[in-house]
Amino acid sequence: MTNWGPEPSRFISFEATMLKANKTRSGPARWIRPLVRDLNAYVPGEQPKVRGLIKLNTNENPYPPAPSVLKAVRAAVDGRLRLYPNPTAEGLREGLARLHGCGAENVIVGNGSDELLAMAVRCFVEPAGRVDGDGGGRHGEARSSGTTVQYFLPSYSLYPVLADTHGAAKHAVGLGADFALPTVAELKRGKAWDFGAALTFVTTPNAPGGRGYATAELETLCAAMRGVVVLDEAYVDFAKEHAMELALRHPNVLVGRTFSKAYSLCFQRVGYFVGPPVLIAAMQKIRDSYNVNGLGQVAAEATLKNLPYYREHFRKVIATRERLAAELTEAGFQVLPSQTNFLLVTPPAPAAREWLEKLRERKILVRWFSAAGLDHHLRVSIGSDGEADALIRAVRSILAETGRGRKGRAT
Repeated sequence: MTNWGPEPSRFISFEATMLKANKTRSGPARWIRPLVRDLNAYVPGEQPKVRGLIKLNTNENPYPPAPSVLKAVRAAVDGRLRLYPNPTAEGLREGLARLHGCGAENVIVGNGSDELLAMAVRCFVEPAGRVDGDGGGRHGEARSSGTTVQYFLPSYSLYPVLADTHGAAKHAVGLGADFALPTVAELKRGKAWDFGAALTFVTTPNAPGGRGYATAELETLCAAMRGVVVLDEAYVDFAKEHAMELALRHPNVLVGRTFSKAYSLCFQRVGYFVGPPVLIAAMQKIRDSYNVNGLGQVAAEATLKNLPYYREHFRKVIATRERLAAELTEAGFQVLPSQTNFLLVTPPAPAAREWLEKLRERKILVRWFSAAGLDHHLRVSIGSDGEADALIRAVRSILAETGRGRKGRAT
């Protein structure tokens, strides 16, 4: 299995090193399930351990939460800390239901959207070797639609990890040129796509490409699917369109959102799915007890009361994104159009891996992917205007150092 996101080897965590060591079949490792022992875990972006780095590698919002959100969280740090939080995040679910024009029964809240993605695999996909049979199932089949987690490539690198963790079959199909979503007709002609897959993930807008997809083309795909489809809208607040209506119109569609990317609550880990009550109720059955911490619930509920504040910051991020795209293009980068809070770029020579190191020397973190097909790209998160200016200055310094400087406007 390929992860799309490893960082250079010297940044790999101690935990990852130990996991590699534990693949040996001797000593304590012999008690580990083979599925877990051989698992290639998800590799998150580097979290800096030194001060002064400009962090443009993990797609966080550069702007802080609304002041009243911080006030609400501080006020909740009291005797309630000894108590369990609301087990189903009832208040937050009701607030989200009002926002999206549905009922609370259409909403489930998770410990970040990642928990909900994992729950969807556990809820709707049989482990490989077992397929549907009204409770019975057949054994010995390595792959069938009922055991299949399907997704496009490239997309969020957690999807195959979730499939592997569950013992499900993975089925990846490539996107079109410049990360375009294939049409249903193209998927049928190619004969690789499984229209009966138990669970299909679609990252929209795409990550790491940044391309946005029209609601109409997503609906055509969802209508053609016989299994459950999760439209993973982690970055949708920076896009031109969203597909929330599909979760309320189609019996097999779930839409996933997060408070991390756009709403500055990465630290609190709050995400949610919206979808048909029957599917939501099934996921509630397997939800961990008290899966969303109380301070996270308080912060997310307060966030919903401050949406104009955040929408103004979305506009700032989008404006910075477009300016940075123009500046990098002028400097000789190939920049893919983006409807997210990041850009996927191809730098001029030297190689992208070398650019990663040269930018880090200048105290700027971006993301490089080692996977074939992505290894010539860098992913650059959209920071503040000041951080964008610092990046452009670093780029011009590197171009001058390598003898490839271009004349560009002053920053």
